[in-house]
Amino acid sequence: MNPALPKPSHCEQDWVKRGVGLERKSGVKILLKGAIALFSATLLISGCGYTTRSLLPSELKTIYVDNFVNKINMTAESSDARMYQSYRPGMEIDVTKAIRDKYLFDGNLKIADTKSADLILKGELVDFRNEALRYNRNDNIEEYRVRIVVNLELINAKDGSTRWKEAGFAGESLYNTTGSLAKSETDAIKDARADLARRVVERTIEEW
Repeated sequence: MNPALPKPSHCEQDWVKRGVGLERKSGVKILLKGAIALFSATLLISGCGYTTRSLLPSELKTIYVDNFVNKINMTAESSDARMYQSYRPGMEIDVTKAIRDKYLFDGNLKIADTKSADLILKGELVDFRNEALRYNRNDNIEEYRVRIVVNLELINAKDGSTRWKEAGFAGESLYNTTGSLAKSETDAIKDARADLARRVVERTIEEW
């Protein structure tokens, strides 16, 4: 027979309980820290709040985004057979809306009207191209690149001076015509528009 183990004293029992309690508390703290880290990472990925810290002077807080003007040459033909230039009605309206929405989402500059804005953004839609990038063995196009090109001017509304100008500023998106990554041209245009809007906002608030 195995000898009977001595019964732990009240003091020993108390230390065991404390140890278990501390272990449980430590486990809860670890889980809580993990949840906070995961939540913070989710916020960063989803873009909640400010996406980029503004480097603009503190007195510049609002912006008016003027309606973009369509300047695409409708009669021009591309000399490269691998790309084509076309225009979809209302594309400049969609570009304007995408950029305004991106400023709202970013939050560093508030959208305002022309009378109260500190800055005014003017833009021209000058080009839209769908370029063939990759072909299969049968010489069929498998991958395209959509590019939306604009000219930009950022104006100080108080004195009418130009802070900067950008010509040939572009947003783009790649898309495949077949396979699991296949995407329609319409969806690719939306992605290119979103890329353009993101880059316009970054250009404005970072002043690079």
